[in-house]
Amino acid sequence: MVQSLWDKSKAGQAKHTLDELVYRSNIIGADRRVCNWGGGNTSSKTTVKDFRGRDVEVMYVKGSGSDLASMKAANFTGLRMDDIRPLFEREHMPDEEMVAYLAHCMIDAKHPRASIETLLHAFLPFKHVDHTHPDSIISLCCADNGKELAKEIFGDRFVWVPYVRPGFSLSKMIAEGVLANPHAELVLMEKHGLVTWGDTSEACYAQTIKIISEAEAFIEARVKDEFLFGGEKFKPLPTEDRRRMAADVMPVIRGAVSDAKKMILSFDDEEDVLSFVCGKNSYELSQVGAACPDHLVHTKMVPLFIDWAPDKDDVEGLKAKLEEGIAAYKEQYKAYFERNRSEGDVMFEAAPRVILIPGIGMINSGKSWAMSKVSGALYHRAIAVMRGATALGRFVSLSENESYNVEYWPLELYKLSLAPAEAEFSRKVAFITGGAGGIGSETARRFVEEGAHVVLADLNLEGAQKVAAEINGKFGENRAIAVKMDVTDEDAVRSAYAETALTYGGVDIIVNNAGLATSSPFEETSLKEWNLNMNVLGTGYFLVAREAFKMMKEQSIGGSMVFVGSKNSVYAGKNASAYSSVKALEAHLARCIAAEGGQYGIRVNTVLPDAILQGSAIWNSGWRNERAAAYGIQPDELEEYYRKRTTLLVNIYPRDIAEGIAFFASSKAEKTTGCMLTIDGGVPAAFTR
Repeated sequence: MVQSLWDKSKAGQAKHTLDELVYRSNIIGADRRVCNWGGGNTSSKTTVKDFRGRDVEVMYVKGSGSDLASMKAANFTGLRMDDIRPLFEREHMPDEEMVAYLAHCMIDAKHPRASIETLLHAFLPFKHVDHTHPDSIISLCCADNGKELAKEIFGDRFVWVPYVRPGFSLSKMIAEGVLANPHAELVLMEKHGLVTWGDTSEACYAQTIKIISEAEAFIEARVKDEFLFGGEKFKPLPTEDRRRMAADVMPVIRGAVSDAKKMILSFDDEEDVLSFVCGKNSYELSQVGAACPDHLVHTKMVPLFIDWAPDKDDVEGLKAKLEEGIAAYKEQYKAYFERNRSEGDVMFEAAPRVILIPGIGMINSGKSWAMSKVSGALYHRAIAVMRGATALGRFVSLSENESYNVEYWPLELYKLSLAPAEAEFSRKVAFITGGAGGIGSETARRFVEEGAHVVLADLNLEGAQKVAAEINGKFGENRAIAVKMDVTDEDAVRSAYAETALTYGGVDIIVNNAGLATSSPFEETSLKEWNLNMNVLGTGYFLVAREAFKMMKEQSIGGSMVFVGSKNSVYAGKNASAYSSVKALEAHLARCIAAEGGQYGIRVNTVLPDAILQGSAIWNSGWRNERAAAYGIQPDELEEYYRKRTTLLVNIYPRDIAEGIAFFASSKAEKTTGCMLTIDGGVPAAFTR
């Protein structure tokens, strides 16, 4: 049940009306049962000094494109009420004209564009107004008998407005309904949400929670778990089986839903999702339509529901069902677009954003992991609404044309335009071995700076986790994950890729970087030393590349592998026969894979660094002493020795190698494969020839 989150001590820290509005908005958005991600809006009316020092009545309202849970003061727009009130006398006002008019009412041109529902707040004669999308209220508003049931719950305290797309007409309809009912305490918006108000921010929020709680209690008294979604049709597969199967099929899904642009996936098997996907009536319910207009942009009108009976041994059958289902969904979406399009409309990707699989759970897609989770979060809300609406009556939704008009509404598209431009590695997943080390960690940072999601695979799990935590703290939740992996262990490599698939859906870039180095005169090179180099730098690179190759083929959207070789890949290093031999093996293995991978769009290239001392576990081991001894110098003289032997007289750092790796993985090298790039400052003995 929804609970009040109002904390008097925190609210008391607000110095101004706007600060208190920020606090109220944040706690409303903190509980997604109260308001959807990105949806709803709040307002407060107050008096401020204008630029000439005059007292002016101003309404602060949520700006377009922001989310209540994370809003700051800068995300609100201040508008002069004296300029807005005359609009109430108008009979109608087109969206474009309203938006242009409101821009002239702003007290600061730097404020964001006002919410499309600004007039809803302005026309109501109350100081503080909340518009939210509570699960319980939308359940009521999406039940075929919702208006009649609302009378049982709220008596004459509510105003019911039929579904009208947000804008001038809806705002005026709400205000007229409230003014005509002296007992009104709330507005129920059919298939949309709730409006409440109060004389203070605290009173307004308290009213919002009170009304939601009344609806919740009414619904919960009528919910019968055994009949939920028609009763249980299937049992969920055991946790280990469903996660294994999800990892197996997600690369197939990712390839199928990535048309013009790649998508990142996320997997969800929470209890409410499993209950829904295993219900007898869930397929029919899922195809009724969106539970709320705010869902449409992120979930589309309906999800893809796979007709499959859960079977832990039927991975190939499920893959076939998914490929068939996604292809059919795309064709249906294209037909939906053509039936409803207006001149100038440009179709979004036709693939589903939400895929429901009986016994397994839900798989969501988006341009990033965070946006795929938004699609999932909104479908959690849809499940909650269907649960409530079917306990009350029959679940109903918007018509197809109403849905289309929301999904392709110019003012909704404007919100999407506020997102930053996509960078070079947006929508891509990079898997980096040796991710905790100097080159690996710098490469991860380099990729993430340009939009990638990264997997840091390393035997040193603690070190990889530290790098991942640093990246996530700067760039957002789950932009990086750490996995423990021994590159010489076939099962460990496969498990790491399965975790990658389960987390992001697949992989686009492989950086084969895990390493070690030993140094011995040839006659003193033991079999143990030889095998160690061959196992880690040869077999390890082979296993990592082979499993990536399989996944990239299954995705059918290409990919890039970058091997981190060495100057010694082309130069016979003194006292390093084992290391130099296997580094040559790496470079040739990369060319072999490139020869086979071209037909699948898989590119394989190699960078050849030299003497990367900074942040390197190798150079901080006995290797430094061994190499210094080979050159007849002291270990602390090694860095200067290496600098002086380059034609450019420079030292090479991990970031330099990361730049080379990023180049090979980028669109700038999209027609390059089987290539070697030397990044060593110019060591003539290692010039490729």
